[in-house]
Amino acid sequence: MATVQFRLTASEDDAAALMNRVAALEGIESVEEIADLMPHMDDPDSSSAGLSDDIGPGTHLVAVAATDDDGIQRALDVAQDSARSLGIVLEVEER
Repeated sequence: MATVQFRLTASEDDAAALMNRVAALEGIESVEEIADLMPHMDDPDSSSAGLSDDIGPGTHLVAVAATDDDGIQRALDVAQDSARSLGIVLEVEER
């Protein structure tokens, strides 16, 4: 089984839309958001808390499993196309 992980900077709705598009592909075993263990240093007592630069879409770490490498490549192609059309930032974490 082949896998890939990517990070999205997107709203909940846009992230779900992208994940649904990838999950609908032939050869995709699973698409799931996984726990993000990276600390984001969100300190509610910070002097920058609540500023407009600090408010924005969330990040989502997504894991995709496919039957083979071709499935992973299709998933990445669809994810990149969807990210462009939805205005999402997509970063491939692990392949």
